[in-house]
Amino acid sequence: MFKLNIFDKLSFFLVIIGAINWGSIGLINKNFIYYLAGGSSIILRIIYVLIFLAALDLLYLLVKGNVIKIKA
Repeated sequence: MFKLNIFDKLSFFLVIIGAINWGSIGLINKNFIYYLAGGSSIILRIIYVLIFLAALDLLYLLVKGNVIKIKA
């Protein structure tokens, strides 16, 4: 097993927040990140990009940690 750095921990947090937000959109049609951003389009985009980058970091973490086996 390997240790998670602060960026990896933040990535887990952001991806969980993103998943909860998408679940709330699907279930009750409420976008909590929109409310968090105060309705500001630019802040909303920044938050979504941060969640996207966090998801990419977690994918890299899975591959690096051999959780996903890639055959060459």
